[in-house]
Amino acid sequence: MAVSLDRRTGIVSLLYWIWDGVDRTIFTAIKFSFPARFVSPFGFLGMLTFVVFIMLGVSGALLMFYYQPILDRAWDSVEFINDDVPFGFHIRNIHYHGSNAMVLLAVLHMYYQYFSGRYKIRNEVLWMTGVILGVVTILEAFTGYDVIFSERAELAISIAASLTTSIPVVGPTIRDAALGSGFSDFVLRFYAQHVFLLPIVMLGLMAVHFPRFLVFDVPMVMAIGGAVLITGGVFPIDMGFKFEPTVPPGVTVPEWYLTGIYAFMRTQYDKFVTGLLWPLIFIVTIVLIPFLDRYKKFSWRDRPMVTAFGITSLAQIMVTTYWGFYISPDVSIPLVERLVIDPLFFYGTMILLVPLGFGFTYMMIKLANEAERKSKLAKNTGPQKVATINLSDKWINWLLVALISIPSVLKHCSIQCSLNWNEERIFIPSWNYLVGVCSILPYLQICNESRKEHSTTSTCKSTRRYSRRYTRTI
Repeated sequence: MAVSLDRRTGIVSLLYWIWDGVDRTIFTAIKFSFPARFVSPFGFLGMLTFVVFIMLGVSGALLMFYYQPILDRAWDSVEFINDDVPFGFHIRNIHYHGSNAMVLLAVLHMYYQYFSGRYKIRNEVLWMTGVILGVVTILEAFTGYDVIFSERAELAISIAASLTTSIPVVGPTIRDAALGSGFSDFVLRFYAQHVFLLPIVMLGLMAVHFPRFLVFDVPMVMAIGGAVLITGGVFPIDMGFKFEPTVPPGVTVPEWYLTGIYAFMRTQYDKFVTGLLWPLIFIVTIVLIPFLDRYKKFSWRDRPMVTAFGITSLAQIMVTTYWGFYISPDVSIPLVERLVIDPLFFYGTMILLVPLGFGFTYMMIKLANEAERKSKLAKNTGPQKVATINLSDKWINWLLVALISIPSVLKHCSIQCSLNWNEERIFIPSWNYLVGVCSILPYLQICNESRKEHSTTSTCKSTRRYSRRYTRTI
């Protein structure tokens, strides 16, 4: 009598039935991996952004139970969630920090793909949808913190209304469609965009943007999920002040991912140019990078022009973001003068530093490539002794930490001096220094690698000479 060892009964049979049914769906494109060793998170930034998106959907759905999208109840309902609803404080913090994490991960993912040249592997459509998805992500975060209708939200809404109005021909129509006829119904419209319209657009773009197989690295998912949850519990978020039309608002700035544009708008130049046209030119340029990049190789060192443009744009975003946050603490100065940035000084600084940063970065990349070429030449046919920088990996890392930390202090001093230019017109272009440090990194690594390779080659040659001499002696 034969006895079957493969018996599926009860819960086991049910689980196998569910798995066989799901295996015929899109679930087959999702792979869960448990790597045996540490894997760099840079390759999983897109997947981590999607994980945070799921966390935002869950936490946002919980907040919808108590939030009221009505003008005179929006802020009060959020206050009720924050103070009275059980665990509402933590859920709101998780949602807020998750939105910031998603924007940050999306930006890091875009620049990682940019510098690694992944878009050159016939991934132009993935790259273009990814850039658009990043823009929609910022819009999603923007509408999210506006529905609270605090003083910060009122500032952002006023800026958005003025920017859309400045668009030629279709501006007023877009303003009425997005914001409504006034403050009376904008909360409901922003709420609809935040919880329905923009997420639908994001899901559609994700369906096109994600590759055929989406790999979920379980340790990475646990790490980013735990980081968001811990941040939501450890770092509470202040609600700010409720906007009252009869009370003059205090001094505030938008969220960090919009302060760069806010810095340009504070120069009081044309709103359409500073707030819409220049960001649009930058976004279009990034979208068209796969068609503008004519280099054959993928490494960032082999694409000096593209790499220099990427580093310069990233440094420029960092500087303008910091500049947008700064407001003079001198309360004796009228509020308008505290907010306005002198346009001649601001744009003069940008015009001077952008080409200098681009040129310096390009030059350092070329020098690093030349050092690598000479190192390979010396390894094969060169002299026995090659001038190198004899630094270990440990000292190179500490040197980079020191070099990168110094510009942080210099940048703070330079911004302080530049914004107090009436007293002392001093500006230290420390961000240029930071660009140089980032460019020196491959040079130091190449020199260190060439030193190791030359040392190994010299040892092998010495061993062969000694062996031949010993053979002749015998």
